[in-house]
Amino acid sequence: MANLPQSLSVGVSSFRGRGGMSSSSSSAGAPVNKDRKMQSAEQLVLDLSNPNLRENALLELSKKRELFQDLPPLLWHSFGTISVFLQEIVSIYPVLSPPNLTLAQSNRVCNVLALLQCVASHPDTRLLLLNAYIPLYLYPFLNTTSKSTPFEYLRLTSLGVIGALVKVDNTEVISFLVSTEIVPRCLCTMEMGSELSKTVATFIVEKILLDDVGLNYICTTSDRFFELAQVLGNMVGALAEQPSSRLLKHIIRCYLRLSDEPRACQALKICLPDMLRDDTFSSCLREDPIMRRWLQQLLLNVNGNRVALQAGGFDHMP
Repeated sequence: MANLPQSLSVGVSSFRGRGGMSSSSSSAGAPVNKDRKMQSAEQLVLDLSNPNLRENALLELSKKRELFQDLPPLLWHSFGTISVFLQEIVSIYPVLSPPNLTLAQSNRVCNVLALLQCVASHPDTRLLLLNAYIPLYLYPFLNTTSKSTPFEYLRLTSLGVIGALVKVDNTEVISFLVSTEIVPRCLCTMEMGSELSKTVATFIVEKILLDDVGLNYICTTSDRFFELAQVLGNMVGALAEQPSSRLLKHIIRCYLRLSDEPRACQALKICLPDMLRDDTFSSCLREDPIMRRWLQQLLLNVNGNRVALQAGGFDHMP
C-alpha cells in the first residue's frame, strides 16, 4: 500500500507536537483533508466521461488510487464509469491479433486495469465486479502470446485483477473462475510469461487449488491434471537454470495441495520432478523454512516417510 506523501506525513506529526494547535483542531483537520482528497477523486472520475480529459484522469486515478480509500465504490456506482472502462478495454482488441499493440496503448489500458484491480480488492465491490462478468473482458489479453513489453504489461496487469479476486478466500469467486476457464489461460502464462507473470499466474492456480471446488475441477479429468502437472514440471526444470525462490514456493504449494487428492497423489509418484527429490534447490530451501516444510510434507505424502527423509533431511540444513 502506498504511504502518504512525506510532506503531508511530516506536517501532521509536527502539528501534533506543537502547543500552538490543540488536539481538537488537529483531529478536525483530518476530515477536511479526506474531503479534499475525495473531491479530487470525484473530479477525476467526472473527467473520465470527457474523451479529451480521460487519458490524464486514468493516469492520475491509477497513480493515486491507494490514497483514495473509498475510490472503488465511487468508481463502481458513478454513472457510466465502468462503461468507459469497458470501452477502453475493447478498443484495443483489434490490435491483439496480429500483434500491433503499442506501448502507449498498453499503458492506457493498464491504467484501466489497475483501477479494476482496486475494485476487485474492495469487499463492497468485489462480487459486483464478478456478477457483472467484467473479468471475461480481460481474457483476450491473457490469450495473447507475444513476448513484447506492451503485451507483457497487459497480461501482468490483467493477472493482477484476477489475483485480487482470489486473494480473499471465497468459493463463489473460485467457482466463477473455473467455470469460465481461467486455469488454461494461467497455464499459458506459466509457460511463456516473464518471471513476474509466471509468479502471479501460479499464485492464482495455487489459490484455486486450495479451494475444494478448484481441486475437484483439476482432478475431475486426467487431462486437466496432467496438463497442470506438465506445466509445473517444466517450470521446475527451468528454475534449475534460473532459480526464483518466490516462484518455486508457489509451485511446491500447488504440488502439496494436489497430493491431498488420492488419485492425484498416486499420479505424483510418477510425475513429480526428480529435482524436487534431490538437492537441486537446497540453497532456496535453506533460506525458506516454510517452503522446506511444504516440500518435506509433499514427499511424505507421495513417497512415504523413508523417501522424505532421504530427500535432503531438510530440517537439518545449516
